[in-house]
Amino acid sequence: MKPLFKDTLAWEQAQVLMQPAFIRIIDQIRRQLEPTNWTVTYKNVKTPIPGYELCLAHQDTSVAINIWDLCFQVCFRDYKPTQSDLETQPVEIDSMLIDQAGEVDWQCLDAKAKQLVEEVVAGLPLVD
Repeated sequence: MKPLFKDTLAWEQAQVLMQPAFIRIIDQIRRQLEPTNWTVTYKNVKTPIPGYELCLAHQDTSVAINIWDLCFQVCFRDYKPTQSDLETQPVEIDSMLIDQAGEVDWQCLDAKAKQLVEEVVAGLPLVD
């Protein structure tokens, strides 16, 4: 999915949030999947949009999750992943993640990333 920003300010805020969101999500994935039986790897994806995929495997079960979709869910309000990576979707920055000075609110960002990854992990198939 390609985000469609309503104005330049929204684009600039996304630029401020995306890298910290990416780092927090990767850290939460590590923390929450480390004690499980899932084998965790990451893969560069070049098409249709360059990005990263979280690849989980255990015996004959495998799951792939688009990392950008996770970042978008953290950074944007009410973001819903689409089936088509080429589809555009109007997005709105989650203003709770930006403080009054225009900087990242680290506690809110950490909390939202943690909650999202907890939901993703809870939705994984059960493995022994």
